[in-house]
Amino acid sequence: MRAVIVGAGIAGLATAWWLRRAGWETTVVEHRTDPLHAADAGTRAAEGRIPGGYVIDFFGPGYDSIAAMGLLDQVHAHDLRLEGIQYRTPQGRRTARMGGDATQRLGGGRLVTLLRGRLELELRLSLGAEADVRPGLSVARVDQDADGVTVELTDGAVERADLLVGADGVHSRVRELVFGPEERYRRYLGAHTAAFLFEDAEVAGDLGREAHILEAPRAQAGLYRLSESTGATFLCHLAPDGSLPDDPRARLRQVYAGMGWHLPRLLESCPERPFYDAVEQIVVPDWSRSRVVLVGDACQAVSLMAGQGASMAVAAAEVLGRELAPARSGGELAAALSRYEGRVKPVIEVKQAAGRRLARWFVPASTTRLLVRRQLLRLAATRLADRVARPFLASPKPVPERERG
Repeated sequence: MRAVIVGAGIAGLATAWWLRRAGWETTVVEHRTDPLHAADAGTRAAEGRIPGGYVIDFFGPGYDSIAAMGLLDQVHAHDLRLEGIQYRTPQGRRTARMGGDATQRLGGGRLVTLLRGRLELELRLSLGAEADVRPGLSVARVDQDADGVTVELTDGAVERADLLVGADGVHSRVRELVFGPEERYRRYLGAHTAAFLFEDAEVAGDLGREAHILEAPRAQAGLYRLSESTGATFLCHLAPDGSLPDDPRARLRQVYAGMGWHLPRLLESCPERPFYDAVEQIVVPDWSRSRVVLVGDACQAVSLMAGQGASMAVAAAEVLGRELAPARSGGELAAALSRYEGRVKPVIEVKQAAGRRLARWFVPASTTRLLVRRQLLRLAATRLADRVARPFLASPKPVPERERG
């Protein structure tokens, strides 16, 4: 059995790992021109170069999947080992702090904080140098018949496979070609987000081993130290609609002009094209069409409001891979895809509903709401908060084959 997987991000790489384990042949195509292909991934790991992305807390169902893949030690090697989170006014005055022990408790003791790109790197390395991963490509055309799927790539190559997997994110090209335009499935949550890495030893040293969140009505900025001289930013601000600016760097400088502390200095060094996107969910009624299936943010984007997006993508990839392990014919394939959706989709619906409920608290729109959230954060530093917060952070798990019976 052969699969073409579109997207060499977390969902696509994890799906390739589980399908290869089940005996499938896989080809992974990725639109980025600098993906984590085998030789470069090894070089990056050896030299300690920092891959892109933003800082995530990785816990929940995906943590168990990473353990099942035997990658837990590799992923934990990139743990930032934060000792706490400090919340600050726009001028830098501390207003609240959550210790690292509190975040670990909320994650059930099974949590790692790392750059998203580090997780992607380890997933790519796990496939080995022989894996077929092709950079700079996407999908131009998809045709299906009773025996398989024909995929024309943007370089003109034509691939024939038993299955096409759309793991190409919120703005999925596979979903557009097979399921219809993005507007049908997009649910905007009222905010934009951005992230970039920086080189500044003085700022990195001042951040220490804690995350720092500058918060103001309608905007907040997170700063993280990655090494003695490098760090990462994570920004989120309210926006009236989901249309993106032509110049994201200028928009960030405009939105955060009233914030001080280290932020003005870092915004001066912001790259011309930082990561910048709308905060949205993707809600797709059916995740498969004949021999095409979606996985990860292409069908299950929960948004940063809900969290665990990377974790849910890894867990979903495991469920898909295990369900497809015995599939050897069209009928068996359809049944496997149906079981995959039936196990994962209810979990995603719970997470998406939580994200919509929490959206107005993630970036408060008013000073009053910000003050209320600040009090809640102070409460969150105590064990008393665990019972309140855990239902929002935890989620029912997709049940892969290893947990049945």
